[in-house]
Amino acid sequence: MDKNIDIATETRTNWFERQFKIKASGSTIKTEIIAGITTFIAMSYILFVNPTILGDAGLDKGAVFVATALTGVVGCLAMAFIANYPIAVAPGLGSNAFFAYSVVLGMGIPWQTALAGVFVASLLFMLVTVLKVREVVINAIPANLKAAMAVGIGLFIAFTGLKQGGIVVGSAKSFVTITSWSDPHVWLTVFGLIVTIVLLARKVPSALFIGLAATAIMGVVTGLIAMPHSIIASIPSLAPTFGVSIMNIHNVFNVQMAVVILVFFFSVFFDTTGTVIGLAQQAGFIKDNKMPKEVGKALFADSTSMIAGSVFGSTPTACYIESSTGIAAGGRTGFTAVVVAIMFVLSLFFSPLLAVVTSQVTAPILIIVGSFMMKSIVNIDWSEFETSFAAFMIILCVPLTYNISYGLAFGLITYPITMIAAGKGKKVHPIMYVAALLFLLLLFTMHELPAK
Repeated sequence: MDKNIDIATETRTNWFERQFKIKASGSTIKTEIIAGITTFIAMSYILFVNPTILGDAGLDKGAVFVATALTGVVGCLAMAFIANYPIAVAPGLGSNAFFAYSVVLGMGIPWQTALAGVFVASLLFMLVTVLKVREVVINAIPANLKAAMAVGIGLFIAFTGLKQGGIVVGSAKSFVTITSWSDPHVWLTVFGLIVTIVLLARKVPSALFIGLAATAIMGVVTGLIAMPHSIIASIPSLAPTFGVSIMNIHNVFNVQMAVVILVFFFSVFFDTTGTVIGLAQQAGFIKDNKMPKEVGKALFADSTSMIAGSVFGSTPTACYIESSTGIAAGGRTGFTAVVVAIMFVLSLFFSPLLAVVTSQVTAPILIIVGSFMMKSIVNIDWSEFETSFAAFMIILCVPLTYNISYGLAFGLITYPITMIAAGKGKKVHPIMYVAALLFLLLLFTMHELPAK
């Protein structure tokens, strides 16, 4: 009997080693489990932030909650079994803000059509990954503009947080101004912001999640947020969003949606590539400054989850930088990602907690994540005017037009103009001329909805 147990245990151990190479990576199953739980706690805020943001665009919050979790399951399992990386994948924070506030509320595009755009963008992302042409696309866009995109989106996200938290309000004289501080809900945002930045400054693990939880608890204690009727409940229905993207794919064949799809594609493309490379560097996977072949597999895994997410009813996925917490805890293989996937499954039963995650609770997270994205500004070469001015236009116009696609339009249209003026028109990649034309058409065909 004991011999049979030993054989079964050895068989499981051998399977783990063959599949994930845990021992060969200098890790253990226990370490991988701890790393997975650590990563999940650090990124679990997306389960509550994503439904809040997409709920503003008209999607059913319960369905989005389930779609977010299921997308995380698919993404993490794909990352585990395809790339064997300790990297977690779930719907990204920047792309969901673009989806809700620029595409749906800004452009007036129905959320059903916008989801179809996400589906097409995910297919495009899969195609360039399989064909291994990502280097061509990366090289087509100047480094200054790549960095500016991240910075502009970061400012947009932070501004959205300030607006949703009530810290800045509209003004007839100056467009925006500071709040009067008479609304107690604003002070809940301020409380959450202070708590979270203190936790981050103290380098407390899972600071974003703890800050979100502390803000929600404070809201309930002060009566600003209603107490949920329960903590655990049956899984909400996915029916309101499932398959909607495929059923509305016929609505994406126009210039407006072409630009939206490109923005989704580029944002995910660069975000995922940069994050995977950075995390691979932290984990020690990059040797002699060469990217391992698994990086391509990681991009394929992310594109797989992006397709699944669009079918479930969520926005583009991202490789989470919070995976660095699990890597710091010792995670070195895909089994870390498997543990994160299991945690996402378990989270499906906690949907009632969505009721306490109001816009004031998520606002501090948006502001802080926006600040994280500002680090890319150091990568802009301001001495090269012909590209730096286009980068400046992106950074300036994304938050001021309160529309990511508008901001990119100003920058990508400006870029070939300044390059031609500098006598460097031949150095502009044809892809950039096409992009400039598409964004120019967007500015002339855009029709914003009246403010609600």
